[in-house]
Amino acid sequence: MSVKLGVPSKGRLMEKTFEWFAARGIALSRAGSEREYAGMVQGIDGVELVLLSAGEIPRELAAGRIHLGVTGTDLVREKLAGWEQQVEELAELGFGHADLVIAVPAFWADVDCLDDLDAAAAAFRAKHGFRLRVATKYHRLVRDFLRDNGVADYQLVDSQGATEGTVKNETAEAIADITSSGDTLRANHLKILSDGLVLRSQATLFRARRAEMDAGQRAAMANLSARLGL
Repeated sequence: MSVKLGVPSKGRLMEKTFEWFAARGIALSRAGSEREYAGMVQGIDGVELVLLSAGEIPRELAAGRIHLGVTGTDLVREKLAGWEQQVEELAELGFGHADLVIAVPAFWADVDCLDDLDAAAAAFRAKHGFRLRVATKYHRLVRDFLRDNGVADYQLVDSQGATEGTVKNETAEAIADITSSGDTLRANHLKILSDGLVLRSQATLFRARRAEMDAGQRAAMANLSARLGL
């Protein structure tokens, strides 16, 4: 049996992950076309590459179906309740940087911080009879963040598409979304609250705490860890 390493199956995250391992003498590659999700590992024995979507990797780690996985900090902390009991952070990989932030319409001149947002939410409910809507894909992280910062009288609405467009489309009054440069937010006339940083995320190598390993897998894991300088 091999140590199973889960890596994003496409895009820049896959390419940068391949580069990160290659710089440490381990060559990862697809086994066939882009439609195939099998991979090859050269330069070390006992390691099997599994190509998955970045969003699937936290679940596969938590279930113990893969031993190691590369995905964003944001996805692990959003998808896994009590994530520290389920996975261990082994290494930040230095790419895939993005911030999860709270943003509001730029023309809200009196709303610059979370206290202002709390006041605006109370006023909104008093005026409209329903809670101010915050569109996001990150319900767990945003709910915990707003609770810890004393923001009430809001409701989270699910956004699986272009979250930045929900305010313009009048399906939400504010958003919580991932941004790397802030350009898309500004293009949609949104501003980030001064204390609205929920999480700094980047691509990270995680280890599953519950994945079973036999003696051969433990030896392969030790060899891999030494090669990666972990």
